[in-house]
Amino acid sequence: MSLPQSLRASVTPPELELVASQQLIEIVPLISMEKTAFISGAYGPLRPPNKAKIPLWMAVNLKMKKKCHIVAPSWLNVDYLQEHLTHELSQQTFSSLPFRYTEIAKVILDVASDDLDNPDKIRSLLKDLREARQAKSREGLRTLDHSELSLPNLCAMEINEIRPYFVQSMSILTQLVRDPLRNA
Repeated sequence: MSLPQSLRASVTPPELELVASQQLIEIVPLISMEKTAFISGAYGPLRPPNKAKIPLWMAVNLKMKKKCHIVAPSWLNVDYLQEHLTHELSQQTFSSLPFRYTEIAKVILDVASDDLDNPDKIRSLLKDLREARQAKSREGLRTLDHSELSLPNLCAMEINEIRPYFVQSMSILTQLVRDPLRNA
């Protein structure tokens, strides 16, 4: 969501992708590599054709060098996303999706779409999911009161998008409730 400069108090989408790049995902290595230690931990050994769990940033690096295939997370497929889209369109509550699903999906689709079944359909479903969830978020902000906002199952990107509006709205509502006579 494009925001005016005055409301950019949140983390940017690329920064969220950077944070999400620490998530572990499975790969099928095409090279052998001994266990390697990094600040974030030790990963490996990599032995083809055995699957290995490594951080997303490392998988992206290996994939770009054509040294692995990325195994799609269990939620990054047409059936799973279609089921959750149906839930989003038919229920008032948010469906339970991985907290960083948007960032992880974007990175994998950008770098390893050849490792996915039907990547164009996945992109389309992710876009539809995002639009349905944004509509629910906007509706939740419309029903905002001064004491709380309950929008369970929001993901990191969605929280980040509504944070500036929410903080500003809650500040104004709190002032109105605290001093109703002075603001009349």
